[in-house]
Amino acid sequence: MNNTTDYLYNLLPVIYRQRDAENDYALRDLLQIITEQVNVVESDISQLYDNWFIETCQDWVVPYIGDLIAYKPVDEAGKPGDINTFQGQQRNKILIPRRELANTIRYRRRKGTLALLELLANDVAGWFARAVEFYKLLGWTQHLNHLQLEQGRTVDLRQSDALERLNSPFNFIAHTVDIRRIQSPYDQGRYNIPDVGVFIWRLKTYSVTKTPAYCLEEVRPNCYTFSVLGNDTPLYNVPQPETEPTHIAEEINLPVPLRRRVLEIDKHKFLETSESFYYGENKSFQIFLGTPAGTPFSWRPIPYSKIIPADLSEWQYQPPPDMVAVDPVLGRIVFPSRQLPKGGVWVSYQYAFSADIGGGEYNRTLLQPTTYTLYQVGKQEEFTTINDAFNHWQLDNQANPNEAKYRQAVIEITDSGVYTERFDLYLQANQTLQIRAANYKRPVIRLLDYQAETTDSLHVNLQSGSRFTLDGLLIVGRGVQIQREMPDFLLSTTPTNTEIPSPVKVTIRHSTLVPGWSLQCDCEPKRPTEPSLELYNLKGQVEITHSIIGSIQVDQDEVQTDPLTIHISDSIVDATHTEQEAIDAPGSAVAHAKLAIYRSTVFGKILTHSIKLAENSIFKGCITVARRQEGCMRFCYVTPNSRTPRRYNCQPDLVQQATSEDLKHVESDRVRPQFKSTRYGTPTYCQLANSCAEEIKRGADDESEMGVFHHLYQPQREANLRARLDEYSPSGMETGIIYAS
Repeated sequence: MNNTTDYLYNLLPVIYRQRDAENDYALRDLLQIITEQVNVVESDISQLYDNWFIETCQDWVVPYIGDLIAYKPVDEAGKPGDINTFQGQQRNKILIPRRELANTIRYRRRKGTLALLELLANDVAGWFARAVEFYKLLGWTQHLNHLQLEQGRTVDLRQSDALERLNSPFNFIAHTVDIRRIQSPYDQGRYNIPDVGVFIWRLKTYSVTKTPAYCLEEVRPNCYTFSVLGNDTPLYNVPQPETEPTHIAEEINLPVPLRRRVLEIDKHKFLETSESFYYGENKSFQIFLGTPAGTPFSWRPIPYSKIIPADLSEWQYQPPPDMVAVDPVLGRIVFPSRQLPKGGVWVSYQYAFSADIGGGEYNRTLLQPTTYTLYQVGKQEEFTTINDAFNHWQLDNQANPNEAKYRQAVIEITDSGVYTERFDLYLQANQTLQIRAANYKRPVIRLLDYQAETTDSLHVNLQSGSRFTLDGLLIVGRGVQIQREMPDFLLSTTPTNTEIPSPVKVTIRHSTLVPGWSLQCDCEPKRPTEPSLELYNLKGQVEITHSIIGSIQVDQDEVQTDPLTIHISDSIVDATHTEQEAIDAPGSAVAHAKLAIYRSTVFGKILTHSIKLAENSIFKGCITVARRQEGCMRFCYVTPNSRTPRRYNCQPDLVQQATSEDLKHVESDRVRPQFKSTRYGTPTYCQLANSCAEEIKRGADDESEMGVFHHLYQPQREANLRARLDEYSPSGMETGIIYAS
C-alpha cells in the first residue's frame, strides 16, 4: 500500500508532468485529491484481507470468526460491551478472548488431557495455573502386583521439602478421602477420586532492577532489606516457559514466592552444574556491591557461591566470613559483621502485585507536550540529580525566553535508583514541568528530615497557567506539597482591572506516594496520620490516575476561590485507617474541593464540598458532603451513615431495600467489602477476598468488581474459565478452581 499523495502523479509520463509544471501544477493538485481516496480504498481492501485471520483481524471481527467454528460465549460472564468505548473494548477482549478462538480446534482435539486445563486458564483468563489430579494423592492400600510408588505417600518427618509443600499446589503427601464437592461454593473439598483442581495465580510479578537495598541501622549496620522502603517483601520467581505442551507446571514455571528450601536445593545444584534457576541476571534476584566513594561507579555482582539461604525472621543468623545470608521469604540480607559493604548494596528482584498501578517497572504510555526540552537524569547520564536538571532548565529558559520548547521541560530518570534530595521547585507563569521515570523504570525519591525550621516535603510552587506532572515515581519519607501564590490584587479589597490568572493543572499518574510516608518491617505505616499530598490555594484541576497515594489535604480560600476540581481514577487513596481522613481540609469542616472518582478504592473518611460523580468505587470510610443536591454516586459501596449526593444502585442500599427491617443490619454486614490485605507493601494489597460478597465482586455497572481492580474483569475471567473447564474435562470428572493467589 502506498500512502504518498503523489503516487498517481508519479505514474504519469514525464512530458505531462513538465507541461503541468508550466501550468502551476493544476493536474498534480487534482491527482493528489484522487490519490487520497485511492489510498482509503486500498487500505480498506488490505484490512479486509487481514480480517480473514484471527491473528491479524480487528477486535470487532473476533466474534464473527468465533461463529464460524461454533464458539459459544459464556452467558454467565455477561453481555458484550459497547465497541465504541475503551471500557467496552477491554471488556469484550475478556468475554471473547482472541487467543482462545485461535486455539479452539486444538483444544477440541486434546479434550480430556490434564495439561489442556492449564492451557485453558492461560488462554481464556490470562492466569498462570497448575492442574492436579487429587485421586493420585489419596492414601490407599496398593496391590503387590501393581505398585505405584509415585502415588500419594505417607509423611516422612525428615523430608522438610515435602512438609513445606503440604496442602500446597505442589503437595505429594497422601490424604484421606474428602467427600465435599470441589465445586461447592460454600466449603470446597479437594481429595476425592473424581476431583481435579486447577490452582490459579492471579498476582503478576514485577521486576526491580539495580536499586539500593535498605540498611536497617536500628537493627545492625550489616542488616538489609531488598525493599528500599525497609519493609519485608517476599521474593518471587520469574516464570519460565514450559518446553513441552504436555508438561504439568512446576514451581519454576509459575509466579510463586521463593521458599528457603527451594533456594537451598538450587544452590546445591549450582555448585554441581554451575547453573541456577533463581539467581543471576534476568533471574528472580541478584545482589550487587557498589564501588567505594571517590571511584567511578559500577555494580559488582556477588557470586552465587557466596550466598547462604537462611531464616532471618529474628535477624538471629550471622553468616561466616566472605558469605552473605539471604532470606527469600522475608526479603532480608545479612552480611558478616566485620565485612560491611562500604560501597553500598544494590539488588535486583521480583515482587508480586495485582495490576499495573503505582510506581513500577512496567510498560506505560509516556505523555508529554508537543514541544519540550528533555533532561535525562541517572547514574550514567549528564545530570546525576533531579535538582541539577531543574536548575539547568531554568537557565536555558532565561537564556531563551521566546522559545516555546524551553517553557516546557521533561526531566526523565533513566534508572531505578534512589534520589535523596531537597526539592523546592518554582515554576513561572505558563511553564510546564514533568518529572517522570523512563519506561520500565521505577526511580525512588527519598525525602529526609533536613530542616528544623520548616517541612521537608517535595515542595512545588506554581503560578498562573503552570502545569506540573509526576509520572512513574515512588516517593517515600515525606509527602508532596503543591501551592500557588495568590497575586496581590486578589488579596486586596480594592477593585482592579487586572486580568484573572489562568488555572493550573497538577497530574499524578502511575506513581506511589507511600501512605504513612514510610513503612515498618511488617508494612505498618510509620506516620499513619500524615498526609501524602497537600494542596494550597490552587485554582484549576488535580488529576490522579493509576496511582497509590496516602491522604489528601486541601487548603483553599472558600470565599475568593471556587472549589478545587480533583479527578481520581483507577487509584488507591489510603489514609491507613477507615477512621482517619482520606480527603479533608485542616481546620475546616470539609475540604473546598469538587471530587470525581472512578474505579477507585478509598480507605478513610471523605470530607468535601461536593462529589460531582463517583462510580464503580469502594469507599471504606464515612463520607460527608456539604452540597448533597449536586452530583451522583452510582454502583459504589458507601459506608452506612454517610452524607452523600443521590445514590443509584449502590451498596448496601440495594440489599437493604430487598430485605425486611430486622435483617437490614445483617445484610449490610454481609456485603461489607473484605480484602486480603489493607497494608501497602504486601503482595495482596487491596485485592478482594474470596469470601467477599458477590454484590461487591460483581457490583460495577458492567458486572465487574468495584474498586481499583475493576479493569481486570476478574468475574468475567472466572466465569469463562469455569465454563471451559466443564466443557473440556473428561466425563465423570469434576474440575474446580482453587485460588493460590
